[in-house]
Amino acid sequence: MSIMRLSNGQNYLRHPSVEVRSGYPNITIPAGFVHGLPVGISFFGKAFSEPTLIKIAYAFEQATKIRRKPEFISSLDMSLKPTG
Repeated sequence: MSIMRLSNGQNYLRHPSVEVRSGYPNITIPAGFVHGLPVGISFFGKAFSEPTLIKIAYAFEQATKIRRKPEFISSLDMSLKPTG
């Protein structure tokens, strides 16, 4: 289990995911940014489908060009701004 800190300041306890316990392969790659922080997308497959997952992940990265060079952020505004 791991603890994640959400942008609203609450803690979230994350249990090991089903795919980890079941043995199904997955790959997580960069998918964008929220409040300046990176988020990822995971692709899951059936047993022994790792080569296909790698091809899918590579194609996604090439099509979206989301990845960017890491940078140091000295401060981050974590306040939730109302929309609407």
